[in-house]
Amino acid sequence: MRPRVQKRIDRWSEGVAANPFKGAWRVIAVATVAVTVLGGLLVRLTDPASIPSVVTGFWWSLQTVTTVGYGDVVPASVAGRATAAVVMLAGLSFLAVTTAAVTNAFVEAAARRRGAHADDTVLAEIKRLRAELEQLRAELLAASGKDAPGARRAGPSGS
Repeated sequence: MRPRVQKRIDRWSEGVAANPFKGAWRVIAVATVAVTVLGGLLVRLTDPASIPSVVTGFWWSLQTVTTVGYGDVVPASVAGRATAAVVMLAGLSFLAVTTAAVTNAFVEAAARRRGAHADDTVLAEIKRLRAELEQLRAELLAASGKDAPGARRAGPSGS
C-alpha cells in the first residue's frame, strides 16, 4: 500500500514541477475545497447555536471561502471564528494564486509575441553585420595582396 501511495505522490510532484503555475493552482484548489468542506463541518460542531445544520455550515463555508460573506450566518464562538479565519485565508489564497496564474499566462504570451519579433530583428541585424564584416575582410586581404578563401578581389574601379 505504501509504495503505491509514494508513487502517486512522486508522479503528482513531478507534474507540479513540470508546470508550477498549473500545479500551484491545482494544489490551492484542492486545499480550498478541503478547507471549505472541513470548515463547514467544523463550524457546525463548534458553533451549533449559530449554525443549526450541516447544510447551513456548508452554505456559510462556501460564502466565506468565496469572500462573499452575506452575513446571514455568522459564527459566534471563539472556535467558530477561528474556523472562519482559516476558511477566509484559504479563500484569499485561492483568489491570489488564480489571479497570479492568469496574469502570468498573459505576461508570458506577450513576452513570446515580443520575443519572436525582437529575435527576428536581432537576427537580421546580425546577418547584415556578418555580411559587412566578410566584405571588410575581403577588402583588407585584397589590399594586402593576399587571397582569402571565398573572397572576391576588387576590380580596377574598386567595386
